[in-house]
Amino acid sequence: MQRAVALLAAAMLWTGAAQAAPSAPPTVAVTGGTIAGTTDDRGTLLFRAIPFAAPPLGDLRWRPPAPVVPWLGRREATRPGASCLQNDYGWNHADYVRASEDCLTLDVATPALAGKRPVMVWIHGGSNRAGSAGETVRASLAARGVVLVAVQYRLGLLGYLPHRALAAEQGGHTGNYGLMDQIAALRWVQANIARFGGDPANVTIFGESAGAQDVGLLLAAPDTKGLFARAILQSGTPSFGLPWRPLDQALRLGDQLDALLGTGGSIAPLRAASAHALLEADKALHDPALQHDDFLWLRTTIDGAVLPRDPQTLLQEAPARPVIIGSNRAEFGLPGGRPHRDADVDDAFGAKTDKARAFYRLDAPDPAADPRLGDRDLRISTDILFRCPAGRLSDLLSGAGWPVWRYEFDLAPDGGRSFHGAEIGYAMEGRSLGPAITLQDYWLDFARSGRPAPAGKPAWPAYAPGRRHVIFDAHGATPGADLAATPCDWMDRI
Repeated sequence: MQRAVALLAAAMLWTGAAQAAPSAPPTVAVTGGTIAGTTDDRGTLLFRAIPFAAPPLGDLRWRPPAPVVPWLGRREATRPGASCLQNDYGWNHADYVRASEDCLTLDVATPALAGKRPVMVWIHGGSNRAGSAGETVRASLAARGVVLVAVQYRLGLLGYLPHRALAAEQGGHTGNYGLMDQIAALRWVQANIARFGGDPANVTIFGESAGAQDVGLLLAAPDTKGLFARAILQSGTPSFGLPWRPLDQALRLGDQLDALLGTGGSIAPLRAASAHALLEADKALHDPALQHDDFLWLRTTIDGAVLPRDPQTLLQEAPARPVIIGSNRAEFGLPGGRPHRDADVDDAFGAKTDKARAFYRLDAPDPAADPRLGDRDLRISTDILFRCPAGRLSDLLSGAGWPVWRYEFDLAPDGGRSFHGAEIGYAMEGRSLGPAITLQDYWLDFARSGRPAPAGKPAWPAYAPGRRHVIFDAHGATPGADLAATPCDWMDRI
């Protein structure tokens, strides 16, 4: 009897231990090997730091991304990967601290491994010189029936440097390695995302700021054909209203780097240079066509490979895809500040500068700041870098038969003015715009169907005809028209 009680007690203890034991981690076989992820408190499956290309180290520095290096056994995919190498600009300090050249990874979040869900691929912002995938895949967006992917790509001079020795080595083409990384990540998605419950035929790419610029360039790049179905550009366009950078001008950046480091035009010592030396040199590079070198890696280089011609021409030749394009009511101040304001206006409006100066009343005293638009300089900056280029891009694409939806976002979590990036939390976390309306609803419906028309929500009319759009603000979603009126019609840049 005592032995039976003991056996029963042991059985109960074993059963309790079995119930308390953690479930096996979700595992997926991907290009390169098997990965093991984890499950968050929403029940979403998370897979972190999955390699989509070989580490771009040593001889692979400044080359197109190479195939993934296979691994043996099961690779743990439960922790964020390193950020790509970058300088410290303050706002990106956490990414700077954990940065490495070995950074070509992506994160995936999915409700389940079975199924055929829409896929949304996020390309982070940061002026193409900073930032990371961060904690994107922990956003609530991933719990609402889509597979969410967040991509990392080479930044700054490691991601975008044009150099004469590289051009000689690479068939006359050089630069835009960060864009090549993004294309490699999209190819990885095509090859692997079905194993995460995603539909490779239903991929939406989306990004903010430089990420939106890169989305626009991916729409233009011929090599992306078949890699995604639609796109969302949040506060960024293919050039941010800046002039394209021809390759002959771009090569002068490489010349500057040679002079700074004393490398004599050879690529071998640059590939052997320390990361610290390259980051310090990056801060000293200068583009005379820009009013401020914060935008150095936002001026788009026509490299001849990823972008064989200027993106405006390439977009006119590209297959039509549904696109959402938008900007925030007040983004950020002028590059270089007030001393460069007149030059910025001259650069943006060209032959129409006198009209633009009269429109903004630049020869009059500063007016009082508008409660939503901000002061005059903020309004000018928002117009020439964001609102007007978004309008010109919308005109270009809708005129070529693309389905286009345009928005303006005017809300901030603290109740103040909108600011650059203010909409991200509303799209990723589903913060409320008003009674039962979220930006996330429209983004998700667009990803599912190619139209931002969630059931029971205010209608969002297509952009053309009449330049129709929707304003997202504290009142919810309000349709309007003629957002891209004066002075944007005096600009011709996207």
